[in-house]
Amino acid sequence: MPTAIWCILIAAILPMITVFPAKLNKDFDNANPRDPGYWKSGFRARAKAAEQNGFEAFPFFAVAVIVGLWQGGSVEWIDKLAVLFIGLRLIFIFCYYTDRATPRSLAWGASVFSIIGIFTSPLWSV
Repeated sequence: MPTAIWCILIAAILPMITVFPAKLNKDFDNANPRDPGYWKSGFRARAKAAEQNGFEAFPFFAVAVIVGLWQGGSVEWIDKLAVLFIGLRLIFIFCYYTDRATPRSLAWGASVFSIIGIFTSPLWSV
């Protein structure tokens, strides 16, 4: 099975893992996990925003991998770009956690280009 398929699974789970550290606070109420007041500011708000962005990026990435592989893109190239996507998402999450907006935006932009590269890979595969 191509590495890129495993990266789909990682990308699906990553948003849930992203928000987990913000739930470790004693103030977190598992009976009311979506309480907007809890996610209002600081690290919690940034972790929640990173989680939401992960859920937003996931479908585009997953479809790109499936289309790229299905349409005959280079498996090796798609695998490399998929791993790059996951690495960039980890950088993105770290930058969100540490409130570094510019590097976060650069990581996000690069991850979008990796998705586009995966999706269009069949166009330049031999």
